[in-house]
Amino acid sequence: MSAENLLNRLSGVRETGNGKYAARCPAHDDRSPSLAIKECGDGRLLIHCFAGCETEDVLASIGLTFSEIMPERIGSNHSYRLQRFDPRQVLATLDHESLCVAIIGADFLKHRAIDVPTWNRLSEAVRRINTTRALTAPVKHRP
Repeated sequence: MSAENLLNRLSGVRETGNGKYAARCPAHDDRSPSLAIKECGDGRLLIHCFAGCETEDVLASIGLTFSEIMPERIGSNHSYRLQRFDPRQVLATLDHESLCVAIIGADFLKHRAIDVPTWNRLSEAVRRINTTRALTAPVKHRP
């Protein structure tokens, strides 16, 4: 499947770099783009929701499966290389979500009323920070 076919099924799509895109995640009520899409040179499309949605759920919500975004492996010795997100993208996400936490925290410290949507946004920010942290944690190798 081409990236164009995938992107046509999503909303709020914007290009963030060469072969990289952001969109609103169709698996949850996404008001700002939290879905990252990356075109790989070998025909694969990588998808990650920074709000924590499972890739299978994202694909199912737009009527797709893994086999449609991943080409068949050629030969038994072929393996895919681990792809990392652009560090600038990771830092931008952390910066934005940390700012949300700081603003809501400041309101809380000033004893201002925090409504349910604001608490939900705080929860989303914490979830995105934790997901980003988990994705960028060093891999522990066993001896």
